[in-house]
Amino acid sequence: MSSLVLGLHEIENKQLLLVGGKGLNLGELSKIPGIKVPEGFCITTVGYQNAIEQNESYRALLDQLSLLKLEDRDQIGEISSQIRQVIMEIEIPSNVVNEVTHYLSQYGEEYAYAVRSSATAEDLPHASFAGQQDTYLNIFGIEAILQHISKCWASLFTDRAVIYRIQNGFDHKQVYLSVIVQRMVFPKTSGILFTADPITSNRKQLSIDASFGLGEALVSGLVSADCYKVQQDEIVSKMISTKKLAIYAKKEGGTETKRISPDLQKSQTITEPQILQLARLGRQIEAYFGCPQDIEWCLVDDTFYIVQSRPITTLYPTPEPSDQENHVYVSVGHQQMMTDPLKPLGMSIYELTSFGPRFKAGGRMFVDVTHILATPDNREKFLDTMGDTMIRS
Repeated sequence: MSSLVLGLHEIENKQLLLVGGKGLNLGELSKIPGIKVPEGFCITTVGYQNAIEQNESYRALLDQLSLLKLEDRDQIGEISSQIRQVIMEIEIPSNVVNEVTHYLSQYGEEYAYAVRSSATAEDLPHASFAGQQDTYLNIFGIEAILQHISKCWASLFTDRAVIYRIQNGFDHKQVYLSVIVQRMVFPKTSGILFTADPITSNRKQLSIDASFGLGEALVSGLVSADCYKVQQDEIVSKMISTKKLAIYAKKEGGTETKRISPDLQKSQTITEPQILQLARLGRQIEAYFGCPQDIEWCLVDDTFYIVQSRPITTLYPTPEPSDQENHVYVSVGHQQMMTDPLKPLGMSIYELTSFGPRFKAGGRMFVDVTHILATPDNREKFLDTMGDTMIRS
């Protein structure tokens, strides 16, 4: 098995530095029974490093970029542009070309493919890097695929990706890119499934966004999507949007934006049984990865394909009790009519003066009051006290 190119089914769960976050998660998704993932392969970070490691211009520019701070926006843009140009002009190593050609012959050179970036600092539990590198859809032929592999490599240095790394404290020199090549699927509907509501942080409620055509229209913010919410295998909310545009694949390659006919603009994108089926797939994927997931999906005929899954990084943190019982937590600051996050000194003081099991989240301290609510007398006294506190607030 070559370290230059791996089939998605060949990827192992400890190969983040080889295949990047997206590649790693796709490899894991392809192993889950009942989950459909478009077949494909991954040009590993070894190929990228082989291409750039001896290029002196690249290394000199990278040294300059590493010295810049967030406020140096003009210089970031200028140097990033030069690095992208250097990468586009580098010839892809012959051993990478040979491996890509070999894998492409196995999957079928006559088909269209998606060429997708997968960075080693991507789809992580604490930083998603969503949309920072580029994806290219509906690409035909070995020459076009190789050209778009170079484009993906170069997209590691888009202005937005560079700024995101600086903001999150990632070293440009320690981030590498792999490229995923997957058979295109041509959905009538696609979208995003959150296994926890991203607005309320409710872990028991799934939120599904859905629109017509390829998911790029939704991910890029081009269209408003339908939104369905599911809890305990029941649809609890539906919001049907007016969907005027959609992105579709062109026969000759690439994509185009089309207007949706007026009679379909306000129609529901997926049926109730499909909503519930997708919710069950989401829970299955969440259980496999062990945390709430942000999942990109496509519906082709009556089959759901999963094209990406990553941890949701924006949810309000919750405690992890040692047992499986229900718990009730109260914000110490809110009890004192202090709704803003606590500063470190204030947090330290409350740690010394608060009783019972405690945890910190979002700049606030919470106390576990479950034991107080265990008896009727204590429960009544506590609720009366909390009621008085809310009135004073």
